[in-house]
Amino acid sequence: MRAVVQRIKSGCVSVDDKVVGAISHGLLVYLGVGKEDSDKDIDYMAEKIINLRIFEDEEGKMNQSLIDIQGEMLCISQFTLWGDCRKGRRPSFTDAQEPKEADRSYKKFVETCREKGVKVETGVFQAHMEVSSVNDGPVTMLIDSAKKF
Repeated sequence: MRAVVQRIKSGCVSVDDKVVGAISHGLLVYLGVGKEDSDKDIDYMAEKIINLRIFEDEEGKMNQSLIDIQGEMLCISQFTLWGDCRKGRRPSFTDAQEPKEADRSYKKFVETCREKGVKVETGVFQAHMEVSSVNDGPVTMLIDSAKKF
């Protein structure tokens, strides 16, 4: 499972010109599910992301997590994180999970974060979405449950 995690001041996602999810201060998470991902990967990613200390404390150090600041999460499904651009000019997505299982994993990730007390807004799985955000920092992290980067 892979994620691009951005610290944001605000964010929203629209489908067909209708806002379907919006948050204030927190994290924008683009989440991609790979073929080999399991529930263990979901649990790892949820714990890692909501406890990642990338928010500043009173001394200006990145020392607080999403949980600590009682922030929100905007989570967007993003199979293109599994795009392999090493050969040719067109990305290959053969390492991405099949849509039905990816949808289940995505929803389970969201539910796991909610169970841990995080307010999570989402986009619509497999929809064409417009995502807007105001980056804070900017602070952007890449996380992979297989720890490849």
